[in-house]
Amino acid sequence: MKILVTGSSGFVGKNLVAELKNKGYNEIFEFNKETDKSLLDQYTKDCDFVFHLAGANRPKDEKEFMSDNFEFTSELLNLLKKNNNKSPVLITSSIQAEINNPYGLSKKAAEDLLFDYGNKNKVNVYVYRLPNLFGKWSKANYNTVVATYCYNIARNLDIQISDPLVELKFCYIDDVLDEFLRALNDNPTKELQFCIVPIIYKIKLGDLANRINKFKDSRKDLSIPDMNDELTKKLYSTYLSFLPEDGFSYDLKMNIDDRGSFTEFVKTFGQGQFSVNISKPGITKGNHWHHTKNEKFLVVNGEGIIKFRKINENTVLEYKVSDKKLQVIDIPVGYTHSIVNTGKIDLVTIIWVNESFDIKKPDTFSMEV
Repeated sequence: MKILVTGSSGFVGKNLVAELKNKGYNEIFEFNKETDKSLLDQYTKDCDFVFHLAGANRPKDEKEFMSDNFEFTSELLNLLKKNNNKSPVLITSSIQAEINNPYGLSKKAAEDLLFDYGNKNKVNVYVYRLPNLFGKWSKANYNTVVATYCYNIARNLDIQISDPLVELKFCYIDDVLDEFLRALNDNPTKELQFCIVPIIYKIKLGDLANRINKFKDSRKDLSIPDMNDELTKKLYSTYLSFLPEDGFSYDLKMNIDDRGSFTEFVKTFGQGQFSVNISKPGITKGNHWHHTKNEKFLVVNGEGIIKFRKINENTVLEYKVSDKKLQVIDIPVGYTHSIVNTGKIDLVTIIWVNESFDIKKPDTFSMEV
């Protein structure tokens, strides 16, 4: 299948082309402002489907709204007619097509043109009135406030919050792509004559800013956002895509002594925390027990022995662990436990505990195994 994508270098276009290739579509005609205009005639002759994403949303001159959104659409459709190509055409419009402003009027004109083209030529057309979009490869100060906030906050730049209570509607780019692929297979989600992306999020501007600021702060408090919330998960992915290229890493606080080190890595909302424990050869760590706190140990470097003893009994249980056979060892409550480095190199253990450490309620009681 040969697919024409106009606006292929834009936010939606880059994501769409990448996903089409992921799905095995190898003949993709990419058309953008850098493409030789003469190629459009050949593309409209050979293509089997058209994703018409090209258009203007922040031009320097308002006249470009009509020329880029309406006149170029007209040119595209005329070429399809000239080449007698009845390929389906999908166009990205905007919810602003309902508004009487230069941008909205140009989008409405392009919609009407496409509907008329489809009716007269018996061609399937799909018109998507999209809300604000967000996701990777969007541009700050151009595509969406999400991109602008992510870019600025990641770089310690100020952001503008015009009205923290104003509510915005957003679609995530991956949800848009899923819907476009349904349309490609003639199975779009429709409401009356328009096609829609069925997953839409609503968030107030102030809440959006607060959420993205917390993403930045999470590097300091080691918290991971609540990934059970779909909007948070998608916003967090978007935020990380805006990190400056020299800012992908961040330091952790290593608690170092003559035995080795202990470093907290990640704290989650309600799902515990992860840490890295390093023990030098011959060192024993632990020798404590918990009421409710439970842990999982995974040795990833070196070899050792994990010992258990129920606090009111004498029997000691031992589990040999090493990086030669990765095993998870559950640390049950009511058992005092320790881990001994029996090897000649550092013993590195990944530790998960079911709750983040609370200094006011550590639930940790010293006792020799």
